[in-house]
Amino acid sequence: MKNNLTAIIFGLAIVIAAALLGNAFMNRNNKEQTISVTGLGNEDFTSDLIVWSARFNKVNSNLKQAYADLEKDKTIVKNYLIAKGITEDSMVFSAVNSSENSDPLYGPNGNYIGTTFTGYTLSQTVEINSKDVEGIEQVSREITELLNQGLQLYSESPRYYYTKIEDLKIEMISRATENARLRAEKIAENSGASLGDLKEARMGIFQITGQNSGEDYSWGGAYNTSSKEKTTSITMKLTYGVD
Repeated sequence: MKNNLTAIIFGLAIVIAAALLGNAFMNRNNKEQTISVTGLGNEDFTSDLIVWSARFNKVNSNLKQAYADLEKDKTIVKNYLIAKGITEDSMVFSAVNSSENSDPLYGPNGNYIGTTFTGYTLSQTVEINSKDVEGIEQVSREITELLNQGLQLYSESPRYYYTKIEDLKIEMISRATENARLRAEKIAENSGASLGDLKEARMGIFQITGQNSGEDYSWGGAYNTSSKEKTTSITMKLTYGVD
């Protein structure tokens, strides 16, 4: 009786194992064949918007006088920019920033004992947004001429943007998709098959880098603002069925 029961259990195990193997074999054979490819769309372009700023400041022990001196400098800066062809409505002057200055004090033994007040530093920034990229570039280089008039002025590096970036992004997606489709068709042709329906499409990160800058791409998307001449790129990953 025991031997018969063992034989029955063994036989059932063989049948179950055979059924599982057979099912796995059928699933493997029925698995749909696909081709996955990644296409690239890129283009060089020139920025059409420039943002530039300059900071000027005054130092005085009398706060009221410091404000008056800074206001005079603001007028000089504004008149200089207008003379360079920049309209007043394109200038944005920031609020005045003020800070107290102090020097450290040390005792006879060289030990620190506190600070002494030396005056106030007041500063203000003017920012220009313009589509006259070349003109503002020139002004950003020449404004140091105001140093000869006694202004303490610091010119920042211009930042460059493109106002039609959304249109450009759509065009790059189209190019990347077409590039991926052509690659998939070539793979299918070389494999003796034909390309089926599109199963999945995944868009990569939109990147903007400076031309010939050697910048690395970022997981979150690079967005260069320091170069006037830029390169944009995007990838599209497509998965097709195979007939």
